Amino acid sequence: MRKTLVTGLSAGVLFAAAAVVLPATAATAATGEATLSVLHAVPDVTVDVYLDGKRAIDDFTPGTLAGPMMVPAGAHQLAITASDAADASKPIIGPADVSFDAGGNYTAVAHDAADGSPTATVFTNDTSAVPAGQGRLVVRHVAAAPAVDVLAGGKAVVTNLSNPDEQALELAAGTVSATVAATGTTDPVIGPADVAVTAGADTIVYAWGSLDDSNLALATQTISDLGGTPNGVPAGNAGLVATNGQDSLPLVGGAAAALAAAAAIGAVLLRRRTAAARR
Repeated sequence: MRKTLVTGLSAGVLFAAAAVVLPATAATAATGEATLSVLHAVPDVTVDVYLDGKRAIDDFTPGTLAGPMMVPAGAHQLAITASDAADASKPIIGPADVSFDAGGNYTAVAHDAADGSPTATVFTNDTSAVPAGQGRLVVRHVAAAPAVDVLAGGKAVVTNLSNPDEQALELAAGTVSATVAATGTTDPVIGPADVAVTAGADTIVYAWGSLDDSNLALATQTISDLGGTPNGVPAGNAGLVATNGQDSLPLVGGAAAALAAAAAIGAVLLRRRTAAARR
């Protein structure tokens, strides 16, 4: 859906899904526009989101992804307030100065820092083409928790991932059971969860919540149609899965054999983080 954020959002672009992955869509960026999604990953608080002093998202609940939507390229100011705030003069996060490139694809995440204080991070989504039959799995740590490892088939395939960093793998499409554990350990703090990597797409998995409050969860965002027309900017929808137990739950991810092979041969780990704006 094409939407200029500063004009406000209709209810149709806000969606929360529990254990559901919505079908991916593609959005084409017009000249001078960027694609933006917004994830609310601060537990137990409903907020409003302001862009350039105007309320863009009203009554934004935890575990909800808004977008994708189109915003003008260039500099903006982002602020997050309590849901009953009259304006953006007393934000609980920000105001943060952010900048979007024309044709770029971004996800702004309101989340807890490692110490539990509220903050925000803007991630630049990699929409470069992936090889035929493969998908890109991106893991982002936005939880109030120490560094973590992601394990598949008993092996750590993402290691020492700290808040608010990310790591990425290009994998053969498929499904794997994955767990998240404190770095250097194998005892799960999230999962196990079945993760399905989709060919020709980014599957972005966010670990969010608080370890101390026992509400760690996973959120997923899918960006499809990678490697499309030169002017196309792929954008995605999201499904959210709470996975703090030991039962296998649907998520989004890749084949166990592929992950193990990727770990063995040193599959490409991409670390990319854009500015983290703190209160």
